[in-house]
Amino acid sequence: MEKATFGAGCFWGVEARFLKVKGVIDAVSGYSGGSTKNPTYKDVCTDKTGHAEVVQVTYDPSIVSYEKLLETFWDIHNPTTLNRQGWDVGTQYRSVVFYHNEEQRLAAVELKNKLDKSGKYKKPIVTEIVPASEFYRAEEYHQRYYEKNKKSIFSI
Repeated sequence: MEKATFGAGCFWGVEARFLKVKGVIDAVSGYSGGSTKNPTYKDVCTDKTGHAEVVQVTYDPSIVSYEKLLETFWDIHNPTTLNRQGWDVGTQYRSVVFYHNEEQRLAAVELKNKLDKSGKYKKPIVTEIVPASEFYRAEEYHQRYYEKNKKSIFSI
């Protein structure tokens, strides 16, 4: 099993989408990329901790490639909006790939460059590609949010 970590706005929808990818064993909502130790949701929402809302994906590379996970990541959010996804605004909602090894870094840079040149987006991609840092699991009520809230008006 391998790990991949992505920030693409609010982690609830990101987690739900990755859980639908064949070969994904688990997806956990959390925080990464900041300086505060053991941040809470309340801390991260101040936009002062430096953390992004992220999803850490555990996957079986014999079933799903990291490149496929990257494609899913870029397809589920707008990577051209800086520190924002829809109504969610702040650095905690930034578009970011936290790579866990050099192969992941190279794959992320290559696909980002390919997408930028493709014309798929009207604006340049602002997604950060940075080394993985400490991952802090979010509070339990954030985990499997859509499974726990089946009456949600959102569909994933």
